[in-house]
Amino acid sequence: MLDQALLDRIRSRAAGYDRDNAFFTEDLEELRAAGYLAPRSLADTARDQRQLAAYAPATALAVNMHLVWVGVARVLHDRGDTSLDWVLDEAAAGELFAFGNSEQGNDLVLWDSTTVVEPVETGYSFTGTKIFTSLAPAWTRLGIFGRHGDSLVHGFITRDTPGLHSLDDWDTLGMRATQSHTTVLDGAVVPTARVARILPVGPSADPFVFGIFSNFLLLIGSVYAGIADRALELGVEAVKRRTSLKTGKSYDQDPDFRWRLADAALALDAIAPQLSSLAADVDNLVDHGADWFRYLTGAKHRATETARYVVDQAMRSAGGGGYRSASELARLQRDVLAGIYHPSDTESIHSTVATNLLGPLAG
Repeated sequence: MLDQALLDRIRSRAAGYDRDNAFFTEDLEELRAAGYLAPRSLADTARDQRQLAAYAPATALAVNMHLVWVGVARVLHDRGDTSLDWVLDEAAAGELFAFGNSEQGNDLVLWDSTTVVEPVETGYSFTGTKIFTSLAPAWTRLGIFGRHGDSLVHGFITRDTPGLHSLDDWDTLGMRATQSHTTVLDGAVVPTARVARILPVGPSADPFVFGIFSNFLLLIGSVYAGIADRALELGVEAVKRRTSLKTGKSYDQDPDFRWRLADAALALDAIAPQLSSLAADVDNLVDHGADWFRYLTGAKHRATETARYVVDQAMRSAGGGGYRSASELARLQRDVLAGIYHPSDTESIHSTVATNLLGPLAG
């Protein structure tokens, strides 16, 4: 699916998208034509996303959001719930799905929402503001959620839905090609047929929620692992190319640089089995019970933090040339920082693991 010629073309455009703060239109067209947006297993998707991210991190991150929704539908289908089979059908037909869930200041993520939902004759109206809506220039289906009383309503709207406004406000340090604009909902209506779930406010073990967490966290981890793969590759190339005036030898013969890159590789090697095995467990309906969220949030945390470490070691190995704005490593350094902003954040991850190990805090 991702042949070398396609990957090379995608890499050749990444710097321009970043420089111009432009959407990855050509990449998206080629990926769609190659069948990349169609449903497949989580293990295959995670593997492919890691490879794509090594060539164009922002392209991979944006495409992630579509692939997550497809993955949610697949998780439900595999567990006997066909309520989102239409997502699989429409994704296969070329529709592009995006996430409209993130809200400024909402540290409860999926457990509550600041978006106000009201029942109307044809479904539910949504009023609120969503941030980080990746794929903003191109999506055709947007998953959103909001609160009505003590319930959270999840559903999908189309691009021509009245009351939907996308702001052209994406100008960030990294991951620029994602064009993750702010989305304003002003009475936008989700039709009854496109309501995915109505769940109580608070934590939920519903398979729909599990589908979101499992796909989002493992695919996010895979993207950042791909960034680390490329950074390590560039670090190795740099020390082979650079020569020490003091010794007259290339830096790949320097014990300190050899240790630095070896340590980066050791860290990177450790996350691959975790990401791939958990993705396979989701596909194979393995039941980890209450440990699932510990494993999933831990995998995302380890992947994003390891990626930051690997990129840093590559930057230290590349010398001053890596600090130039035109350097691919400099772009990776900016892109990898976005990993700290994806849910779940470091604090909530540690809280999740502590609760799993020790039980909840005493009231």
